Amino acid sequence: MKRRLLTSFQFKKRGGKRPGAGRPRLREHPGLIGPGVPHRARKPFHACKAVHVTQRVRPGVGSLRKQGPAQVLLAAFRDAANGGRMRIAHYSVQGNHLHFVVEAEDTDALSRGMQGLAIRIARRLNRRLGRAGPVFADRYHARLLSSPREIANAIRYVVGNYRQHTREWLPEDFRDPLATTANRPLESPRLWLLRDGWRALSRQTLRQFEPP
Repeated sequence: MKRRLLTSFQFKKRGGKRPGAGRPRLREHPGLIGPGVPHRARKPFHACKAVHVTQRVRPGVGSLRKQGPAQVLLAAFRDAANGGRMRIAHYSVQGNHLHFVVEAEDTDALSRGMQGLAIRIARRLNRRLGRAGPVFADRYHARLLSSPREIANAIRYVVGNYRQHTREWLPEDFRDPLATTANRPLESPRLWLLRDGWRALSRQTLRQFEPP
């Protein structure tokens, strides 16, 4: 008579963490491939900082670079540019996401400022497009910029972001109408590092995005 082997599933487990319990660490974009922004506490800061912010919209919203949505977004950016404790210096509008370089006085200022901007954009876009419901796919992603090099690279990336996504040929002197330029921010920052501190370092780096 053969001995019956006992497998682990024949025993009930007591105690311990229940599989799948708790808030998920990552959340998928609805209708998109890949994980969303992790549900982790953001890195706190308690003095004025420059921040690179990225926020993605839901697939049902459509392309943000169409004339109607683009007009709504540019008006919302202008209204929120000098919103108090968070100020928009640079932006770029892509088909399904937005990039910003902002300055915020602290973590709470960034959170409240981005929340207010998201609400303003969602209400206006829904009204313009005749739709209802959420506009943004997940939480915004924020990266603190602490050095002149980090700020220079972030500005270069944001103002030239359309080149990263389009397949069409663009001349060297192309200026994206849905983005700021390196030397012409939406609102002059109060933070010296974001206003002037990065310029000497990046004069050569940003030349390709600033035609004569």
